[in-house]
Amino acid sequence: MDNTIKKIGIISKPRKSDAGPVLSDLVRWLKERGIEPLMDQETAGLIDFDSPHKRPDIAALSDIILVLGGDGTLISVSRLIGSRGTPILGVNLGSLGFLTEVTLDEMYPLLEKILAGKMSIDERWTLDVAVQRGDKELAKYTVLNDVVINKGALARMILMETVIDGRYLNTYRADGLIISTPTGSTAYSLSAGGPIINPKVGAIIISPICPHTITNRPIVVREDVMIEVTLQTENEDVLVTLDGQEGYPLQYLDKVVVKKSANVIRLITSPDKDYYEVLRQKLRWGV
Repeated sequence: MDNTIKKIGIISKPRKSDAGPVLSDLVRWLKERGIEPLMDQETAGLIDFDSPHKRPDIAALSDIILVLGGDGTLISVSRLIGSRGTPILGVNLGSLGFLTEVTLDEMYPLLEKILAGKMSIDERWTLDVAVQRGDKELAKYTVLNDVVINKGALARMILMETVIDGRYLNTYRADGLIISTPTGSTAYSLSAGGPIINPKVGAIIISPICPHTITNRPIVVREDVMIEVTLQTENEDVLVTLDGQEGYPLQYLDKVVVKKSANVIRLITSPDKDYYEVLRQKLRWGV
């Protein structure tokens, strides 16, 4: 066994009651192998686990983090890791998940390989997102999937002036705009008609949501560009949403600046699967 792995953080989808038996078995399995399991307070509450930690501390203390749930849970954990580079093993508990590709049946055989020093890592790059108002930076985020500028439920179409590396691209008149990494290409961007892009490809996808002009189609640009989107609509309810989990309200002439981040998310993958196999399974191609 590779003794460098001594502590494994375990974070489950909140209020996922059927995760209890899985957690109990997992804790026992790890302790039998001399591995200390660490849990956040919500996860620990599912099995009455003693001495839980705060979620941010899990990322700092663990050698790897095992996520039980779906892609949303894994994305929330990726924000905790930041620049630490702690590997994440995503185990799917029944929902459609491209990031949590490992099934419960595959979990223990894969953990055996990891503890034996046979860990396969897939690095996913991220995007830095800043909200600017005039010469002030109001907020800053890092996203794994996408940043979305979208109108509220009762708002009209919005205007979004989009510039790439200082060169004007278009002023989109649409319900919103999605700026996505290849990892996020199978998420909201796909629903908006964007292409599926292999995560190893260096590209960013810009997809308008229900554009007023039908010829405004998704466009793929290089991953090293800087994208600036300025809201050109007044008196409307508009948000910028980060990975579908955090939001920030925008005002007229606010600017959203997006560029590649230095942070990389390291996903533990099954050596017995490839990206295209996961696509076929999740999208049910050929069924």
